[in-house]
Amino acid sequence: MRRYWRIEAHRGDTIKAVVRDLGVSAVVAQILVNRGLSDATSARRFLDPQLQDLHPPEFLPGCDEAVSMLWDDIQAGSRIVVYGDYDADGITATAILFRCLKLLGADVGYHIPSRLDEGYGLHADTLRALAQAGARTIATVDCGISAIAEAEVAEQLGLRLIISDHHQPGNSLPRARAIVHPRLPGRAAPFDALSGAGTAFKLAWGLAKRSGEGGRASPALKQFLVEAVGWAAIGTVADVVPLIEENRILVHCGCTRSLPRSTSPGLRHLIELAQSGNGKTDSEWLAFQLAPRLNAVGRLGQAALAVELLLTDRPDRAVELAQYIDELNRQRKSIEQSIYLRATKQLKERFDPDQALALVLADPDWHQGVIGIVAGRLAEKYHRPTVLISLSKTGTGDGVGSARSVPGLNLYQALAACSHRLQRFGGHELAAGLTIEESQIEAFRHEFCEYVREHFDPSANPPELVIDTEFPLSVFTLEVVRELEKLAPFGMGNPRPLMCCENVEVVEKRVVGKDARHVSLALRQHAARLRGVAFGAAERIDDLIISQPLDVAFRPKINEYKGRSSVQLEIVDWRLPHER
Repeated sequence: MRRYWRIEAHRGDTIKAVVRDLGVSAVVAQILVNRGLSDATSARRFLDPQLQDLHPPEFLPGCDEAVSMLWDDIQAGSRIVVYGDYDADGITATAILFRCLKLLGADVGYHIPSRLDEGYGLHADTLRALAQAGARTIATVDCGISAIAEAEVAEQLGLRLIISDHHQPGNSLPRARAIVHPRLPGRAAPFDALSGAGTAFKLAWGLAKRSGEGGRASPALKQFLVEAVGWAAIGTVADVVPLIEENRILVHCGCTRSLPRSTSPGLRHLIELAQSGNGKTDSEWLAFQLAPRLNAVGRLGQAALAVELLLTDRPDRAVELAQYIDELNRQRKSIEQSIYLRATKQLKERFDPDQALALVLADPDWHQGVIGIVAGRLAEKYHRPTVLISLSKTGTGDGVGSARSVPGLNLYQALAACSHRLQRFGGHELAAGLTIEESQIEAFRHEFCEYVREHFDPSANPPELVIDTEFPLSVFTLEVVRELEKLAPFGMGNPRPLMCCENVEVVEKRVVGKDARHVSLALRQHAARLRGVAFGAAERIDDLIISQPLDVAFRPKINEYKGRSSVQLEIVDWRLPHER
């Protein structure tokens, strides 16, 4: 689907002031201004994130109350169970709080629900089993804020429930003894976009402070908190929360300090398997290499193994777990591609993708742990809210769905409007999960599409590329691109800079990659010549005519190969001059 290019305005005087005050290039100054960082103080803080700039844990709503309760449990020797989630955010959050409590001498265990058997969030039967096994306190991480009924069950069982979560609160809050949440109604934190792992890190930090004299953590706990910053970085990137302010600090310090020096043997081995040879541990590597491996374990119903990977001190077990998790990720990729091909076939057979307001597809052969990735791919490709539902093979159980949206439609609100058709649902503005009786799917499809018709106008929300600036190819030297890397970590809320250049000639083109899906290009503009790769663009290669001028949108990167560094462009899109 063709995308509209929106090029940010060039604010010359402001850019000149940033160049003067910070001594950066005009390219970097333009990006800083686009990110709302035109004054020197905020720009310097952005360029040099420091752990000391994190807000202390007592600023996080509910944290002090939770710390006091957990501290009482530690002193009393009461059994605490950390109740997490099966994605990378929940896995890292579980490991953070469990390890902290263990170091403080707590009688503590953890429970990760099976994605395939239990599904997301607190479950009454699991609470009963944990109470029967001797649990006194249940401390959730990355879940629980919508568990109204389950909180009542916990109370009836005599369990003290402490909820630590970051998902959207509903109109009513569960009746827990304490709720730690960055957006607690009436008590919002100074920064309210923490991930589940980021929230758990603050809770662990609060416990570490409580344990030390004068509010200072012991050396062992300080060392743990440094390790936990790396774990929180993984969860933060994996959960696609905005990489600004505190999230930016956690990810920057996690990638540059904690992960390269991790003391977890399991994580070290997984990092080695996930690295492509350049040794980088940056946010994009987290997003596309490390986090998918942890997510794959949960998607295939074995998330507890990922927590064990982070926590184990046994070298042999660390190697075994890392290799097994890496293999599970390969299986996940194969399953994902199979679902994608089948979903695309079903879509073309039943709907006109260009006319459909929303996509709601279902199949009994789709693995419920992988459909979310495919829903995201389809939503991006067709620029439509997309719901994929994994049906029961026997036709007797509920369907499990994953939904992804596009900018302009709040998915959580759309599902809430159709909630009478659903068994349960939860999530965010752009991503959500649901369960539904198979008999309700057609009615849900109709009502969901009607809601989209009333609240989403594709013509008013076209797929667009937000382009930071336009510069000639000659500008992108190694020095300038290295300077652009100082704007990292890149991700949601701080994307890698996207540039464009007009009237560029294609000198050479060829299809590359094991699956022949990518295009390698040699581009020329006047005397400047650079190489680029357009990932997944092989189907468009015939649109590229040698020596014909075209406009190119790209992200400049540094390519490291055999000890040699060069500038390479990641080609995102192109257009002919008459399409401007």
